[in-house]
Amino acid sequence: METSNYGPMGHQYQPGYPMNPAVGNLAMAPVANYPPAINPGMVPAYYPTVNTNSHDPQTAPYPPFTGIPGYEGMAGGDSNGKFLPPPPIIGPGPGAVPPPASNDWTIPTISKDTAKQALLEYANGKCCYGTSPVQEMEITQLSPFSTYRYRLETFTESRACEGVTKPLNDQAIDSAANGPAPQPWEIPAQPPTLFNDEIRKMPVPHTSSKKSCQECNGKGKIICQACNGNSQVKCSNCDGSGTRSGEECSNCSGSGTKGCNACNQTNVQTCPACSGKGQVITYIELTITWKNNLFEFIPDHHSDFPTDLFKKVSGEKLFMDEQLLVPPLMNFPEQSINQASQNAVQQHYSQYISSCRILKQRQSIEWLPLNKVEYTWKGKNCSYYVYGKENKVETKNYPDTCCCVIL
Repeated sequence: METSNYGPMGHQYQPGYPMNPAVGNLAMAPVANYPPAINPGMVPAYYPTVNTNSHDPQTAPYPPFTGIPGYEGMAGGDSNGKFLPPPPIIGPGPGAVPPPASNDWTIPTISKDTAKQALLEYANGKCCYGTSPVQEMEITQLSPFSTYRYRLETFTESRACEGVTKPLNDQAIDSAANGPAPQPWEIPAQPPTLFNDEIRKMPVPHTSSKKSCQECNGKGKIICQACNGNSQVKCSNCDGSGTRSGEECSNCSGSGTKGCNACNQTNVQTCPACSGKGQVITYIELTITWKNNLFEFIPDHHSDFPTDLFKKVSGEKLFMDEQLLVPPLMNFPEQSINQASQNAVQQHYSQYISSCRILKQRQSIEWLPLNKVEYTWKGKNCSYYVYGKENKVETKNYPDTCCCVIL
């Protein structure tokens, strides 16, 4: 919901602004009797008097959106919106699993030159790391690891409705007189690029209406909330005591109060709910959320390499399947990948089928290069990992570092 919305639907009120004086419950707690209680004698005559009669049509909450088929129960106070179940999936069920791009699952080992170049780039990117180990090192062992990343992406669309109240400007009123309101899932909306998140808001056609502002009873003004309509506020220089450092406060001449700048001592302020116009527009707003829901799994690679670092690199694509609904994998050589696929497909279907429209699914397997490099330098045994197609380096014991002190 936009934070600029006013009215009972969103309750996005500015701090200290009790928007509806008709309720008679000011939100600002007085401090040291400031601001004083409302003085009716000082309030301009055009401001409506406080009215606690909740049955008064002007002071009662905005009515729910009754009489609009498909939107029953859309009361103005439901700021969380009403999520709408999607229509049934229209399209083919899961098809056959396509063959992999390659049946060669052999994990190659990087060359010594590639391993040295990766470490050199790593050292050059660090402050105070020398490059001598790279020039003088002797690689004693290169150990490759079979490492994969399985991903299931489920691209969904969900729709929610809620009532919105905004100040009335010069916009046209698209009321029920223009025709029946379309059902939420009948409103056309072109999705963004597949597997990309986006949120879009739009008024539901033919649900708008013009109403008198309840917060000011259509007057466009409310009692100033800074001074409670008394034109004076507590002096901030002396905190309302009239003295500062044992002497009369020069800012307020010892009175402890100052003229209210919020209302320029007019005792009233423009009603934020209607921007002073006295009228608001209410309508049902449709929020469409497209979201790419991701499941990711990396099996045990039998090393002490931090798995989270794989999030920062890409891998070699071995398999890709994109359908409306994808089938779970069954015959991949790494059994944990098959099990992860079966769990993910079932989990996503159960989680989203009742609350979202599934637009597309995509599953993939990447080979993630990971090689451990062991070497010696000046009698020290050291090691590092080279990982990802980018040949990133992870090491905890680089042997040539120093500390810099900035004076």
